[in-house]
Amino acid sequence: MKKIRKNAAGIDIGAKKVFVYVEDQEVKSFYTFTEDFEKLRDYLLKHNVESVAMEATGVYWNILYEILEEAGLDVWLVDGRQTRQAPGRKTDVKDCQWIQELHSYGILKRSFVVKEQIKELRSYQRLREDHIRSASMHVNHMQKALTEMNLRIKEVISQIHGVSGLRMIKAILDGERNKEELLKMCDKRIIKNKGKDILKALNGRYTNAGLFALKQAYEGYEFYQNQIAQCDKQIERIIHKMGNKGSQDKNLSSKRKPVRHNKPDVKDLGANLLDVFDGKDATVISGITDYSWMQLLSEVGTDLSNWQTPKHFTSWLSLAPGQHWSGKMKRHKRKRGHPKAGQIFRTIAQSLIESKNIALGAFGRRLRAKKGPAIAIKAVARKLAETYWRVMVKGIDYAEIGIKQYEEQLLANKRKSLDRLAKELNVQISNKQSVVV
Repeated sequence: MKKIRKNAAGIDIGAKKVFVYVEDQEVKSFYTFTEDFEKLRDYLLKHNVESVAMEATGVYWNILYEILEEAGLDVWLVDGRQTRQAPGRKTDVKDCQWIQELHSYGILKRSFVVKEQIKELRSYQRLREDHIRSASMHVNHMQKALTEMNLRIKEVISQIHGVSGLRMIKAILDGERNKEELLKMCDKRIIKNKGKDILKALNGRYTNAGLFALKQAYEGYEFYQNQIAQCDKQIERIIHKMGNKGSQDKNLSSKRKPVRHNKPDVKDLGANLLDVFDGKDATVISGITDYSWMQLLSEVGTDLSNWQTPKHFTSWLSLAPGQHWSGKMKRHKRKRGHPKAGQIFRTIAQSLIESKNIALGAFGRRLRAKKGPAIAIKAVARKLAETYWRVMVKGIDYAEIGIKQYEEQLLANKRKSLDRLAKELNVQISNKQSVVV
């Protein structure tokens, strides 16, 4: 094989040390402190290194990647699985030499790394998701504490962490025990439709242990709600910075799809996202709201042309079937690793399959009946991802055709298949639903 990179280096990254190999030089080790990273940078520049390959090990690579990139080096972040194909090379010294050799021959593939602003947005968004999961844990703790005291509020109200539920819990913790007074804290519609059931649900037995557990869970939930609000402020700041403060339309929020759960408190979110993508609107795609669009932005960035085709994009998302063919053996191999963006598309697909008026939902239900829910969700997510790529890269307009037109297309396809089969068998199809030979 011919070397295509002469001035290349390989770096093996660890928690305490990094090992560097430059061709025809001894392997050097550096500690993971910032000043040692700067010495590593100077060492590479001293030996006229132009390109560097390093494994994506946890989060240890982040700062070193930025330092080397700022120095003008061509930095390649690679998946560690690409370097584990040959046995007998598992020491830190041998690893960096092996990475350098593979990189010099052009065998390694570069991993996707987002730009600085997107990386900052991703950090806030992922932290926000962590807080949402932690808050939901405390909701479960509140439900358990109420049930232990036989306060069956969760059997009557769908969400005890809604406005009405939290008002009653706060009043209970403040010492209120009158059922009628607690009922007044609920929404008018709840009082009208479920008033009697709530009074029954509030007829429990208060205990010191139960009230203590309820207080702990309530305070934990409120703490994480405050953390989420702080994340929203940081997300709003970076979104406004990227989108020029929503100059598209000040009244745009009234025209957007509603966000039903965990809506971020970000002013002019839709307008700023349109600014970021030069007017291309991903919310025209079924199931995608401004919130899910922001999540996708934080994971894949603004330039989807990094993936040459929709198939490249869906393959990176782990939404395409992995081929594992050899001779007569043809099977689909499950891929390791699931990028966060792929999980977002899967979540959207799962909700679409339950919808009753969207064509993609009908497609998903047909596939679910044949091959199960997992394959159906993956197939719908793949279609969504391909559509998202086309809208963002090609600027193609998307229009939801609806279930009726989708079913008409299915019937038309069946008719074509039947006509083709009749022609092959030399038979004629009559309108009376009988076959004449």
